[in-house]
Amino acid sequence: MLRVFRPLLALAFIAPLVAAASAADKIRVVATIPDLKALTEEVGGKLVDVDALARGTQNAHELEIRPSLMVKLRRADLLIENGLDLDSWADVAVQGANNPNIVRGAPGRVDVSRGIQVLEVPSIRVDRSMGDVHPLGNPHYSMDPGLAPIITQNIVDALARFAPDHRAELEKNRQAFLARLDEAMARWTRAMEPLRGAKVVVYHPQWIYLLHRFGLVQAATLEDRPGIPASPAHLTRVIRQMKDEQIKLIIVEPWNDVKLANRVAQEAGAKAVVLASMVGGVKGADSYIGAIDHNVNALVTAIR
Repeated sequence: MLRVFRPLLALAFIAPLVAAASAADKIRVVATIPDLKALTEEVGGKLVDVDALARGTQNAHELEIRPSLMVKLRRADLLIENGLDLDSWADVAVQGANNPNIVRGAPGRVDVSRGIQVLEVPSIRVDRSMGDVHPLGNPHYSMDPGLAPIITQNIVDALARFAPDHRAELEKNRQAFLARLDEAMARWTRAMEPLRGAKVVVYHPQWIYLLHRFGLVQAATLEDRPGIPASPAHLTRVIRQMKDEQIKLIIVEPWNDVKLANRVAQEAGAKAVVLASMVGGVKGADSYIGAIDHNVNALVTAIR
């Protein structure tokens, strides 16, 4: 009986070591937002171990830097960031992580906005009196499925620099994901075609890429200025505009004031709908394609 027990005991001791070794072989990636985590997992597959700093229900502009974020970054091989100043708060967490691999300018720091045609780039000098205006342009491009090929190519290039022998596998994963995305894109385009030209009001100006992709028009924002709560006078103007132009929809982020949006919508004879501003922002939006599925279905249902 003892002879049987000893091999079992040895296996019990070795198994965790094998698992740990396997995990250590993976590329350790931290993404600033869950959209980039989801896309990195799609192209990285079994080669990567990915974590995200922000959650889908949070405001990605203003993340509180906690020690737990620094712990995630301490052993990261790569830090994948959205760029365009959306996640500039990551610099503080990186400083606290004491990881030279991912400081700005290091090979392990990856800005996936490279190659993106940026919308809403200010033509005048930007200052804080204008609210949360990004001087490099609108940074909320990740929920536009038409830009996923550029984002995933940047991710593949970054992973391949770290593991050049696996570039072919990474590209194969990317092409498989893009094939599934193309099928979904055809479905989304058909569903959204009847809504082309429809005007909507947004709570915060982070939907321009998605609206532009499917031909909807942003007519106004509930915020007086980006990131600045609306005054009663501003809300009165928005309600009047919605009535005059027969605008039937307000788009709200999970982290914004849904009750206020509902009150304005009721006054204007419209609906307020919460979309997934990032992967995981609402129930059922737990993958990249799943998040856009939710958003398209919600828009179609609300406007019709």
